[in-house]
Amino acid sequence: MSQNVGMSSCCLSGKVHEGKQAGREDEIGGLSTYVSEPSNGSKEKTIVFICDIFGYKFPNIRLLADEYAKAGFYCYVPDFHQGDSLDISFLQNVEPNLKTQESLGLADKAKNAAIIPATLGPWLVKHREGVSRPLIDGFVNTVRMIPGTNKVGAIGFCWGGRYAILQAHGKDKDTKRSDVGGVDAAYACHPSLVAIPGDFDPVSKPLSLAMGTKDSLLDNKSVGQIQDLMAKKTDVLHEIRIYEDQVHGFALRNDWSSDKDKKAMDDSAQQGIEWFTKCLS
Repeated sequence: MSQNVGMSSCCLSGKVHEGKQAGREDEIGGLSTYVSEPSNGSKEKTIVFICDIFGYKFPNIRLLADEYAKAGFYCYVPDFHQGDSLDISFLQNVEPNLKTQESLGLADKAKNAAIIPATLGPWLVKHREGVSRPLIDGFVNTVRMIPGTNKVGAIGFCWGGRYAILQAHGKDKDTKRSDVGGVDAAYACHPSLVAIPGDFDPVSKPLSLAMGTKDSLLDNKSVGQIQDLMAKKTDVLHEIRIYEDQVHGFALRNDWSSDKDKKAMDDSAQQGIEWFTKCLS
């Protein structure tokens, strides 16, 4: 039976990063989209970014897309929430890093725990798989038809991490939707709401995973189960990297004032760049 690993207050934590965004906003496939191009403008290696609950306007994901663009990838960050992402003010409600998290008292932890059903519950219902996956599949299909596009990858974070894994299933086997979805390679960073083994058994495309040892949504037991499942897929290129002392959201929302946390974020970005360089070339 599949085990669903849910969301916690960690989904609402982290830091907003500052920097000049190099891309532009456009409309692609009916969705508002942040587009960041490589210096040569080539779409040969394209990446679709699947945002976390804070959406496509969140500065961190745009700055990260710019970083991938500098590495030679044509990057799209679509608004899969259709204007209904959670406000970034929630980032300040709970632990920004492991040190702060460990110093919280029982009252603060209880207060943070109360945020989950009140904030995430209704939002997750509104953006359930039946609503979100067709949007993501359709966008990938639209991108594939853009002239100059060759191989397409998907990278997802937290809420979007699971959908990156689903994209690694390949095209939907349902005959009603056999013409949409599926990328050439995927990269999921600290995914949430994953079903174990349900989301991993069908993986048929190259998949890279980045997870932290202090992730409240994917404990060591769950990570071990995922490792065992993927190890059996000897015909599918895959990798799993574990980041010591990193909490949920570290690849996108880490605190740059901490050298250790910034290095983990930088290393996870390099993990994705190396992965897609290998799989989309």
